[in-house]
Amino acid sequence: MDNERIAELFEGLGPVSIRKMFGGKGIYFDGVIIAIVVRGELMLKADAESAPEFEAAGCRQWTYTGSRHGKLVSMPYWSVPDSAFEDPDEMAVWARRAYEAGLRAGK
Repeated sequence: MDNERIAELFEGLGPVSIRKMFGGKGIYFDGVIIAIVVRGELMLKADAESAPEFEAAGCRQWTYTGSRHGKLVSMPYWSVPDSAFEDPDEMAVWARRAYEAGLRAGK
């Protein structure tokens, strides 16, 4: 996913900054990380408060198998609902949820 498309998706929230990280990208709004791009997939930040909304929308949580003990590790990032990619207003709602989760994580 290129930076222009990322900026376009987050227009409803406001201007984002994009930084390379871990072979992917970190997406920040107002200095708060709100999303990442991992293996070409955009994933939004969530927490205990917002994760149920992502789950109810059919989103997938980012997980990977840890190298030390082979256990499944769950990260606080979720896939974006497919419909949000085509609806800027819906994407703005999900981006705002991600920003709010990022603010809560920083406290």
